[in-house]
Amino acid sequence: MQIKLNFPSNVKLLSTPRYLEGGVSIGNYGNFNLATHTGDISGAVIHNRKLLMTHFDLPSAPKWLNQTHSNICLDAQSDDCEADAVITREKGVVCVVMTAGCLPIFAANQSGTQIGIAHAGWQGILNGMIESFITQFDERDLLIHFGVAISSKNLEVGKEVFEQFIVKDEKLSTALTQTGEKYHLDIYQAARITLNDLGIKTISGGNQCTVEQEKDYFSYRRDGVNSGRMAHLIWIAT
Repeated sequence: MQIKLNFPSNVKLLSTPRYLEGGVSIGNYGNFNLATHTGDISGAVIHNRKLLMTHFDLPSAPKWLNQTHSNICLDAQSDDCEADAVITREKGVVCVVMTAGCLPIFAANQSGTQIGIAHAGWQGILNGMIESFITQFDERDLLIHFGVAISSKNLEVGKEVFEQFIVKDEKLSTALTQTGEKYHLDIYQAARITLNDLGIKTISGGNQCTVEQEKDYFSYRRDGVNSGRMAHLIWIAT
């Protein structure tokens, strides 16, 4: 779905749905899976990626990344694909990450001349993905939008994860709620705290759940290893 926000008018944001007319994936993959690494039929993914281009009238083919929960951010012009975030200053270049519960973070400067997208699950947040992503921008007066991710109600982690968050930043304790021997992580709040520490205050989104909104979104926690993936795309219009 096209996202309507207070971003510059020349910056376009898009998150794909689980189902789209013309998609051909089946089973847990809904009909519009865009990932090649989850066990879906390769021909179905190729078809869906072509449909993505035509249905949403993309100005160019997206730069697909091999995401590993790293803190690597690439320029879209790079020949590398091993990363969890990508930025560009070029018009018509489509930046993309895929998710099924992790947090996609859209970013643009106020003038709409530099944009990017990051994949930030709890591992990525601990690994410094957000800091690495934001420091690639020429300025810090950025606009941020959180795409859909898993809600705190459905993101249970162990004490070892809680302790890693506290070691990273004690303020992150407010994003974790203890329930018995486990903790529930509010990934939106954790990302917001990290961004605030970087001086970024203009943040929208953060109120949906991939697990609970089954008709709309893929979810690794709900559907398992053969879950499909949504794509989150951003570009500067030509």
